[in-house]
Amino acid sequence: MNPKEPSNYQIDNVDRKIISLLMKDAMMPYTEIGNRILMSSGTIHVRMENLQKQGIVKGTTVILDNAKLGYDLTAFVGVYLVKGSLYDRVIKRLEKIPEVVEAYYTTGVYSIFIKIVCRNTEHLRQVLNEKVQSVEGIDRTETIISLEESIKRNITLEE
Repeated sequence: MNPKEPSNYQIDNVDRKIISLLMKDAMMPYTEIGNRILMSSGTIHVRMENLQKQGIVKGTTVILDNAKLGYDLTAFVGVYLVKGSLYDRVIKRLEKIPEVVEAYYTTGVYSIFIKIVCRNTEHLRQVLNEKVQSVEGIDRTETIISLEESIKRNITLEE
């Protein structure tokens, strides 16, 4: 299934409970989920496979503490393109820059809004000057340095 195609699949309250538990602890075993919502682990497994097949659940991830790994600086960069039709080409180049951890195609003053994680301001300067701003199709950028990540969460599912 193409993730951009609309799906007719409708999640129910059981799916919502499974997803909510996994959002709190993505490593929770299916047997534990089953015990909490009074279903077999096999049923949980089948439902998870279906949610993944439909593209609702795209995988699990490990959440890192970037600062403890030596990456103390987070910046958001507004990217102005020379022209909007270059978006696909530019985004493919930005994907190859390891410090670019998120990218969004946006409305408003920027064409693309990216999140960059770096060790320090010198590293950020290097990434911006030597990597991001050298991408063909980027006209200019505006950088905002984050002082603190105050909220980071998934959307809460209503039951």
